[in-house]
Amino acid sequence: MSLNKLLNGQWEYFKDHYSITAVSSNKKELEKFREHFNTPYHEIPLTRKITPFQDLYCIFKLYRFLRKEQPKIVHTQTPKAGLIGMIAAFLARVPIRMHDVVGLPLMEKRGLKFYILYYVEKLTYACAHVIYPNSSGLKDYMLNIKLISNGKAKVIGHGSSNGIDVSHFSKKHYSAASKKTFQKKWNLHPTDFVFLFVGRLVGDKGINELIHAFDKLSKQKSDVKLMLVGTYEEALDPLKQDTLEKIKTNPQIIYAAYQEDVRAFYANAACFVFPSYREGFPNVVLEATAMELPCIVTDINGSNEIIFNDYNGLVIPKKDPDKLQEAMHKVYTDETFRKSIVANARKGVEEKFDKKIFYSALLEEYKKREENV
Repeated sequence: MSLNKLLNGQWEYFKDHYSITAVSSNKKELEKFREHFNTPYHEIPLTRKITPFQDLYCIFKLYRFLRKEQPKIVHTQTPKAGLIGMIAAFLARVPIRMHDVVGLPLMEKRGLKFYILYYVEKLTYACAHVIYPNSSGLKDYMLNIKLISNGKAKVIGHGSSNGIDVSHFSKKHYSAASKKTFQKKWNLHPTDFVFLFVGRLVGDKGINELIHAFDKLSKQKSDVKLMLVGTYEEALDPLKQDTLEKIKTNPQIIYAAYQEDVRAFYANAACFVFPSYREGFPNVVLEATAMELPCIVTDINGSNEIIFNDYNGLVIPKKDPDKLQEAMHKVYTDETFRKSIVANARKGVEEKFDKKIFYSALLEEYKKREENV
């Protein structure tokens, strides 16, 4: 998923500059990845959970692979891939070891779980030469809790781990006829006001608060709909039982599951809602903004570096369903306000977060690291 979605586009760009091998889990999906991007791969059976014996086995397997291949650069993403990848790369003496921080699970943990995750991150960073938080807010948080020193942390460009293709995420690709087709498929009325969420359906994404807020709003307004695009992850961060029940029983909530291409959902929504508790730098907010959607986000790093309150969206406190309902009601009822924030939406993304801008900055970083080896 990370290779295909989070880093989509990087493969084509950097293959003109480097010989690249992708390392991840799930051989079946990696085969699809190789066919699509014509990029060699190596499978390591990584898990997302804490699995000490499996993790040690993965370190050993990856170490042997790196010793054989002798790459100049190892660049990792996600917490587990970072831990395994940086330890193995350190042991194999890879000359340049880089790790992206795209979010910190420890931000929402307390007690023993916090300290376990804290020192796991510390171990990852100790094995790396440089760490790339994907937002300035995330970097500040890491410095404040002494996870990392300022000299070892760097944000690429204006943030993000990949940027977005602003020409791809554009409303110009969708006509009035395609809108009618979409409405028919998802049983929407032309006058429906559609709120949209795109992402994993887990507690940390604020889904419990979103469903609570929308359920109250839907009892007042019969023409509002909420579309949920994403997958449940019950093993890692399950939703509350009453949340699941409301999703199933409220006829104004539409569960659309995972979608390969989410642009049609952005194009047919009236407002994007992203009430997450923690992020690195959320691509979905960039995508929604590029698709000229008014956005409601929580006041967390990443989200509040894309959306500015009353300018191109609304920024509300996290874990507050009442404030979320107020914001949704405001966007629904105040057409003048809605039009004013939509007018400011796309410009900032084009100027700061287009993929070409990000890739150029990342390539410059690679070259700089090579010169210093």
